[in-house]
Amino acid sequence: MSLKDRLMEDMKAAMKAGAAGKKRLSVLRMARAAIRSAEIDRMREFSDEDVVEVLAREIKQRRDSAEEYMRLGQVEAARGLEDEIRILEEYMPAPLTEEELTKMAKEAIAEAGAGSKKDLGKVMKLLMPGVKGRADGSTVREKVDSLLP
Repeated sequence: MSLKDRLMEDMKAAMKAGAAGKKRLSVLRMARAAIRSAEIDRMREFSDEDVVEVLAREIKQRRDSAEEYMRLGQVEAARGLEDEIRILEEYMPAPLTEEELTKMAKEAIAEAGAGSKKDLGKVMKLLMPGVKGRADGSTVREKVDSLLP
């Protein structure tokens, strides 16, 4: 079952759950709308990889907003966004462990022939497609930066 099909099936289940599934239904509708909007923008049907990319962007937006709400002292709004993040993360691939990320970063550094921090861009270009949806770009950058001489 594709990720889009799974979202649709889970949305139907949330509808059937009534009041108990209201929050989940809202989040899944939003996710499907974001996916559909991106499909229209790119004028093509999305694969699971594309769907993961959209969901990752939605999660990042919510994390950024939740941090801002916390900074402003609006704890309840931040908690609501964190609930949405938890729902969306159910559809994401398993995150990379620290060891997996380190291994992948070392392999990309070797493949790029990187010898200094000036080669960070080359390494990131090789590494990012393999970690898409499984690790945040800033985390990957920090890891690569720490491994480069």
